[in-house]
Amino acid sequence: MTLIDKNYIINVFTTLGQRLLSPDETLSAVINNEHYHNAWFTQTSVMQAVKAAGAMLNDLDIELWLNKYQHLPHSPKRIGLILAGNIPMVGFHDIICVLATGNIALIKLSSQDSRLIRHVLQMLVEIAPELSEQIIFTERLTDFDAVIATGSNNTSRYFDYYFGKVPNIIRKNRNSVAMISGYETSEELTRLGHDIFDYYGLGCRNVSSMLVPRDYDFVPFFEAIEEYHPIGDHHKYHNNYDYNKAIYLVNRDKHLDNGFLLIKEDERLASPLAVTFYQYYDTLDSAIETLNNRSEDIQCVVSQMKLDIKSQVVPFGQSQYPQLWDYADGIDTMQFLSNL
Repeated sequence: MTLIDKNYIINVFTTLGQRLLSPDETLSAVINNEHYHNAWFTQTSVMQAVKAAGAMLNDLDIELWLNKYQHLPHSPKRIGLILAGNIPMVGFHDIICVLATGNIALIKLSSQDSRLIRHVLQMLVEIAPELSEQIIFTERLTDFDAVIATGSNNTSRYFDYYFGKVPNIIRKNRNSVAMISGYETSEELTRLGHDIFDYYGLGCRNVSSMLVPRDYDFVPFFEAIEEYHPIGDHHKYHNNYDYNKAIYLVNRDKHLDNGFLLIKEDERLASPLAVTFYQYYDTLDSAIETLNNRSEDIQCVVSQMKLDIKSQVVPFGQSQYPQLWDYADGIDTMQFLSNL
């Protein structure tokens, strides 16, 4: 199967999307049992990831997505995929890009997310058995023509060493930022809570830092996110909250605390779990300059403002619902694969 079979890809992916939006008994069991293997993968989080993937795979968006690329037949290339496991199905988009371009996916699953993706791809093969020839699970990548690897800043150095001689996309740590005007409604700030708390803040599209106007009043923000307080009942999240709170208290670091989230002034983009950093800006131009200077470290910016910046801007509450053409790190995976 190659990218030239656009209608086939649309039909197959759309069918999978519909089945993900209405999980059958078997998929529901996988969703409900994931937390036994990974405590972060609660039923709510896994269901959100499955439904987000299903919503992404609709016929109109798939066609619009595929129309951006040349549909030229080619001999399939073997693409090594090293998937992350920080949130459920985080590597799914890379896989469908490989399949849509007619290439072969050599998939190295994360031990943290090895069951859900395997099951979803089995569903795909049930829809289109011929795709089984393009899906290979492996514990060790060998005989590959290109590599797409996602990891930390540390692992990226190893990836560069091992895969630097073949075409590659190697992703490092990135974080997402909220750009606050100070004029947000309570409803908008509540939606921002999704960007902070969905998947317990473990994703690169989760907001870990906020840019706020000088002398910003955080009281409306805390009031608007109060409905997310049950997140503090998760034992692993609560342990992180307690630990970071203790550190700040012992060190006498100035911070704000609403009982399940710590807010601290800090220019770093990556905050500890259960903590959101913030930094002040004096003018919109200075805030935009800050965002553009840090664009290589930013996955996306969430804001209700219309911003002309290098990074992708998404509305509040939408950071964890990327569309097919919202590529990680801003690197067009489909273009990369189509040009091999």
